[in-house]
Amino acid sequence: MSYNIFADYYDVLMQNVGYKERSDYICELMKRHNHEFGITLDLACGTGSLTTELALKGIDVYGIDASAEMLSEAMQKSSEKGLNILYLKQKMQNLNLYGTIDTCICTLDSINHITKEEDVTKTFERVAFFMDKDGLFVFDVNTVYKHEQVLANNTFVYETDKVFCVWQNTLRENCVTDIDLDFFEEENGIYYRTSESFSERGYSREKLTEMLVNAGFELEAVYGDMSFDEPKADEQRLVFVARMKNPINKEC
Repeated sequence: MSYNIFADYYDVLMQNVGYKERSDYICELMKRHNHEFGITLDLACGTGSLTTELALKGIDVYGIDASAEMLSEAMQKSSEKGLNILYLKQKMQNLNLYGTIDTCICTLDSINHITKEEDVTKTFERVAFFMDKDGLFVFDVNTVYKHEQVLANNTFVYETDKVFCVWQNTLRENCVTDIDLDFFEEENGIYYRTSESFSERGYSREKLTEMLVNAGFELEAVYGDMSFDEPKADEQRLVFVARMKNPINKEC
């Protein structure tokens, strides 16, 4: 999945996310868990909006994403802010860093974009391999509830000054949702259509916890989105906080 078309419209469609507020939340989360950021990886950083917000706070952060198009947007964004942020093109499950990290964040449902359980396992193992002892891994996921009750087989329409988007979902077995996006952009009175398709998978809290523990992490907390409360039954996004307790043998 390159998300080459989606990259053009990603920031427009995600403008209500509130990246500054999300970066503030992550900083508060670190304080509550008595953790200094240190060298920080923004895994699956997309167009780098959160990476940039963290860098503006003085955090030593760099980003990794599998999409060259997303990274191109990220580099342009950081350049406009006068920031020199390192961005690398890699898949999460094939993570290969130059050194160790103290913190890894992975936000806005990026883990859901990995639809094979074994690839999520590999991702957690690769993060563990490069994380120093007592490092913190923070990620969020769309819940099974959201996939089955909100996304499901529904269609959503988004309209902005730049683009009109039709978002269609098809729920399959194993809580996999196929997502088809159609973008309509007007130019000189003519509408041009482009399309993008990808899939997301919902994973249970129990399964993700099991995979984290098997990778050497200790789960410290699971919160509802942008909160420090226990998730509700109808929570649409979970935030996991896991600490590296049993580092993988780096010589393997």
